[in-house]
Amino acid sequence: MSETEYSFFGAVEKSFDKAAKFTKWDPGILEQIKACNAVYRMRFPVKRDNGKIDVIEAYRVQHSHHKTPCKGGIRFAAEVNQDEVMALAALMTYKCAIVNVPFGGGKGGIKINPREYSPYELEKITRRYTAELIRKKFIGPGTDVPAPDYGTGEREMAWILDTYTAMHPGEIDAAGCVTGKPVSQGGVRGRREATGLGVFFGLREVCNMPDVMKKLGLETGVEGKRVVVQGLGNVGYHSAKFFQDAGAKIVGLAEYEGSICNDNGLDIDEVFNHRKKTGSILNFAGATNFKKNTDALEMDCDILIPAALENVINGENAPRIKAKMIGEAANGPLSPEADEIFAKKGILVVPDMYLNAGGVTVSYFEWLKNLSHVRYGRMEKRFNENMNAHIVGQMESLTGKKMTSKDKEYIVHGADEVDLVYSGLEETMITATHEIMNEWKNNPSIPDMRTAAYVVAINKVATSYEELGIFP
Repeated sequence: MSETEYSFFGAVEKSFDKAAKFTKWDPGILEQIKACNAVYRMRFPVKRDNGKIDVIEAYRVQHSHHKTPCKGGIRFAAEVNQDEVMALAALMTYKCAIVNVPFGGGKGGIKINPREYSPYELEKITRRYTAELIRKKFIGPGTDVPAPDYGTGEREMAWILDTYTAMHPGEIDAAGCVTGKPVSQGGVRGRREATGLGVFFGLREVCNMPDVMKKLGLETGVEGKRVVVQGLGNVGYHSAKFFQDAGAKIVGLAEYEGSICNDNGLDIDEVFNHRKKTGSILNFAGATNFKKNTDALEMDCDILIPAALENVINGENAPRIKAKMIGEAANGPLSPEADEIFAKKGILVVPDMYLNAGGVTVSYFEWLKNLSHVRYGRMEKRFNENMNAHIVGQMESLTGKKMTSKDKEYIVHGADEVDLVYSGLEETMITATHEIMNEWKNNPSIPDMRTAAYVVAINKVATSYEELGIFP
C-alpha cells in the first residue's frame, strides 16, 4: 500500500498510539491489545443463476480474545478488503470495552455488491461463507458471534443460523451463534433501531452537559438543535427519526445520489417515502437540491451525523465543516487529519467507537436471551402490572380522586421486551458517555473525546489481560 493511500487500520492504530501515551501500561501489553489475533481470508466458488461461476473473496477477523466470544458484524460490499475488516474488528474490541459488553472484537466481510445478486445467489453465498466459518471454528455461541452490518440484515442472519444449526444438530445454545436475527428466530425486539437509538442517547447525554454546551456556544438539550444526517440507511434513518421526535430539526440529508436541505426542517418519514417512490431524495417538496452529495456535510448546523461509510471527512474537506458537534454514527467517518483540524477549531467529535455501540449492546441482550431461552419480560410483566394496578387503586381510594386513563395506563404498564431493551441501552450509553467525559476532565492533556474513549478502552482491555494472569 502506497504512503498516500488511506489505511483504515492504520488510522485506528494511529488513534490507539495517540491514546496509549496517556496510560500506564507496558509497551508489550499495548502491542498485544493493538494487534489482530486471527485473520481468516477465504475464497470460494458460487454458481450464478445464469450458470456463470464467481469466485467470492471473504474475510473474518478476530481482533481480541481477552473476552470471548468475539463479536462483530458481517458486511456485504464491493469495497471490502482485509485492511477494512481488521480496522472494524479492532474498533469492536474497543467499543465493547467502553460500553461494558463482555466480548472480544471481531468482524466479517464479503467482497460483493449485494445489489448485483439475486436473493437466491445471496443465500448461496451466505450459507457457503457460514460453512467456511464453521470449518475453521470461526463461528459459535461461545467462539465468535456475527451480526448484521452494511449490506446485510435479518434475512442473512436467519440463513447463517439455519446453516449453523443444520451442521450442529442438538446444540441447545445454537441460536446464540449469530445476532440480529428475526424475532421469530430468536431475535430481540428493538435490535433493528438499536444503533440509531444509541447514537441519539449518546448525543443527547452530551447535549445535556452544561459545561460542554457552553464551550460550543449552544443551549443545553436536544430540542431546537439543527441536525444534518449523511446516510439514510438503517442507522442514519433511525438517528434522524429519534432526533426529530425529540424536537430537533433535520435541516439537511445526504445520500449517494445527492443531498437536500431545508432550514425549516425536513420530515424524515416523508423524505424516506419520497425516496421509496422515486429512487432518490432529490426534488423533495420544499427542499433545495445541492450540486454534490457531499455538500450537505458542509452546511451550517449544530450537529452533523455521518452515518454512511468511512473516511467521508478528511484533511481536504474538514476545514469547510461548520457543524459545532459531530456524532460519528458510521465506523471511521473521520480521518486522523480531520480529528486534528476539528480539535484546533473547537468542534467536538463524539467518536464512533462508543457512539454507534447501540447495535452490539442490543446484540449482547439478544445473545443473553438465546442462552437463557426466555423472552425478556415474560416472567415479571404481568406480576408488575397487577402490583401497579393495586397501588393505583389504593392511591385513588385513599385520596378520593381518580387518575386520568392515560396516567393510569402509563403507571400500570408492565415492561415489554422492547421497553427493557431500550432501558438497558439508555443506561449503557449514559454510563459510557460519563466514563469518557470523566477521563477527559481528569486528564486535561488529553486532546479530544476520541482519545479519551481510547484511553478508557485500553485501560479496560489491559486490566482484563492483567486479571487473567496472561502477563504475570
